[in-house]
Amino acid sequence: MSLLRLVGRPMLASMFVAGGLNSLRDPKAVAPVAEPVVQPVTERVEALPDRTEQVVRLNGAVQVAAGVLLGMGRVPRVAALAIAGTLVPTTLAGHRFWQAEDPSEREQQLIHFLKNLSMLGGLLIAADDTAGHPSLWWRGRHTAHDLRREAHLVRRSVRATAGPAAAAGRLRAKLPA
Repeated sequence: MSLLRLVGRPMLASMFVAGGLNSLRDPKAVAPVAEPVVQPVTERVEALPDRTEQVVRLNGAVQVAAGVLLGMGRVPRVAALAIAGTLVPTTLAGHRFWQAEDPSEREQQLIHFLKNLSMLGGLLIAADDTAGHPSLWWRGRHTAHDLRREAHLVRRSVRATAGPAAAAGRLRAKLPA
């Protein structure tokens, strides 16, 4: 693992572990802000709990678990995608700069919105980072190509040996036993 990945992944994950722990410990502090985003989502996704506090806790748990995994370098691509999935509703719920009436409050919310947007970009880059190894898509494509080539070689080999073998069999059948 490169030094940049070794240092960068925990740095990126730290914000989500800390924020997720806060959501797990005190979901009631975040629930009123999250309500406008959580309710439409829970109406469409039946697997989610009905209470906003439970959804906030679930969101926090995913952030903590995926943040720890990302920081440790375990399944970092999946962990980065999981965190990215939690960051979108968190940003939409927590940083509604377009609704702020006070100009200084609007500016602060815009700064936090853009900060989250940049972290989302970092997470998407981390989700695409294969750490110098070929991706599963690339490996699958090349394995399929290799299998097709091997099958073609086997078919040519069988055809090349089948003719002489059949001729030898016919000749042997004609010989007296």
